[in-house]
Amino acid sequence: MLKGIHPAISPALLKVLAEMGHGDELVLSDAHFPAHQLHHKVIRADGIPVDTLLKGIAPLFEFDGYVAAPLIMMQPVAGDQLDPTVEQRYLAAIKSAVGNTPNLERLERFTFYERAKAAYAVVITGETAKYGNIIIKKGVTPVEA
Repeated sequence: MLKGIHPAISPALLKVLAEMGHGDELVLSDAHFPAHQLHHKVIRADGIPVDTLLKGIAPLFEFDGYVAAPLIMMQPVAGDQLDPTVEQRYLAAIKSAVGNTPNLERLERFTFYERAKAAYAVVITGETAKYGNIIIKKGVTPVEA
């Protein structure tokens, strides 16, 4: 156990966060996401909701400030409706951890899958909310004076 690291952040996830560079993306997927089909680097975080992971990751992770939206979620398929509390939970978790929330955009389902294939890694969570997937894009960690 390390001081200052949220207990939901596993050693495998901490390693991936440290390895990622500017512009790399990490998928935090819901429990239904076809992670192993889409990606070769998959980390398990079974039983842990996405908002809990975001709360733990946000203090360790600089969100990319050079893109319009460093947070990406999936648009609903025609005929489906989004549960607005999912996005609200995610943004509230980030805000509680770092004091602000980056911009968020939504992508069509299969466009999201293609983006996930190009991500640095996928974390399968215990999130059960429909459309509970989010991609976070890493920025440059500021140098402290």
